[in-house]
Amino acid sequence: MEIASGHDNAKRWINRLLPNVALTNVATREKWLEQTLKKIPAGLKILDAGAGELQYKKWCNHLNYVSQDFNQYDGQGNGAGLQTEEFDTSKIDIVSDITSIPVPNESFDVIMCIEVLEHVPDPNQAVRELTRVLKKGGFLIITAPFCSITHFAPYHFATGFNRYFYQQVLGESYTQLDLVANGNYYQYLAQEIMRVPMVAQTYSKTKVNPFQMGLLFLALRVLNRLNKKANSSEELLCFGYHFLGQKK
Repeated sequence: MEIASGHDNAKRWINRLLPNVALTNVATREKWLEQTLKKIPAGLKILDAGAGELQYKKWCNHLNYVSQDFNQYDGQGNGAGLQTEEFDTSKIDIVSDITSIPVPNESFDVIMCIEVLEHVPDPNQAVRELTRVLKKGGFLIITAPFCSITHFAPYHFATGFNRYFYQQVLGESYTQLDLVANGNYYQYLAQEIMRVPMVAQTYSKTKVNPFQMGLLFLALRVLNRLNKKANSSEELLCFGYHFLGQKK
């Protein structure tokens, strides 16, 4: 999740003036996913696990696409944290829990699971189930946050996963082809600073005044300057990790 749509103008302004800490969380993740999916050979059968509104189906036209979701999130949730207001899962092919997908072993050539694991009470079991339904030699594509604020509540069970999660949980079953951090320490802080006006209005019932906005902008300038010299700060904090593995 990035920032409320009502702040799009502020986002564009920051992107122009402070490009090194521009809010690129979603854009960077989707660029990586699109490029990764394009490399998958045509005709293979892909499962989009936790597919939601099928927003990534558009990059699977060369594949035999099947979607799965538990179909319980409605956009409203319990009203806490960030919600989408509307959420249409009416086109899901397989309605099931991600830890118990009603298909035989090794049913799919490719599985993608995009920003889903933080919404699963038992992510380790979810990974085991995805491994079960993936063919030997098949490709597993996962993205998940390293750190996230409450969203889609009450279906938000983990704030995120470090790179060591992928290495530990997937290391025995998969050959790691790619594991890349999305963003870094400074970019993550910039994202949250940009979210302050929305959070203040929602939780403090007040609008950030021009002087306060100036202070926030100064903080962003500091982060921008530091980020120009950043070296491996993503090992401390980042938006999330992107994983591509091949089943052994």
